[in-house]
Amino acid sequence: MSRPGHVRKTGGSRAIVLLHGIGAGAEMFAPVIDALGRDHDVIGWNLPGYGGTPLLAPMTFPGLSATLLAFLDGLGLERVALLGHSIGGMLAQDFVARHPGRVRTLVLSATTAAFGSRDGEFQKRFVTERLAPLDRGRTVPELAREFVPDLVGPAAAADAVPTAIAAMSKVPEETYREAIRCLATFDARETLGQIAAPTLLVAGEVDSNAPAPTMRRMAEKMQDARYVELAGTGHLAPLECPDAYVATLRDFLTRTDGAKTPQEGAVR
Repeated sequence: MSRPGHVRKTGGSRAIVLLHGIGAGAEMFAPVIDALGRDHDVIGWNLPGYGGTPLLAPMTFPGLSATLLAFLDGLGLERVALLGHSIGGMLAQDFVARHPGRVRTLVLSATTAAFGSRDGEFQKRFVTERLAPLDRGRTVPELAREFVPDLVGPAAAADAVPTAIAAMSKVPEETYREAIRCLATFDARETLGQIAAPTLLVAGEVDSNAPAPTMRRMAEKMQDARYVELAGTGHLAPLECPDAYVATLRDFLTRTDGAKTPQEGAVR
């Protein structure tokens, strides 16, 4: 079932909510939703501004977490397995820090605990460089054709690049701008070690945006974390190697079936 706010397939009672990256809406998880939705309640949520939803401007992580909380409340979902990919993984970290009692288990996919340098100079350059082509009149579809091929690894499925380009081409320019600005503000290093929910970290072996060594170090700092690295994979694992990605998720979900949810009590 697809709606502007989300894509959902329900084949079971365990709710899994998926948070996508900057370059696509919930459709980036189509293979995951189809596979896991056969025996779980799988919901791909469109962040504000994606999938025809209203844009949150300015886009901030506290605002995104508040919007996600309202979304879960609207669906009557008290506790969920939460999966965040790229900026969605950053949102997942922010959300679980604010609302630990709402997250039964956590999956962090191709993401980091902070973006840029502590002095903020890298962030400023990043935002300027990423938005400069748009300021010069280029379009998001043009950027998609340029950026996406460099995001995938040598083991990527043949349809990964065209699918990702098509998905990014649908992202409105102002949504992309807001998401880039929001991304550059993220820093959850102080709360990473306080996450109590059982967590799976999934890294791509050749991902340059969220390097595998960085994600491995994240796992080492967490209370209850498991790290998996997908060989030959870049930044878009749900599209590059959907079968291996889903198998990794299934194994984690089986291991954590019945996991107790940490007591509510924000750590931020």
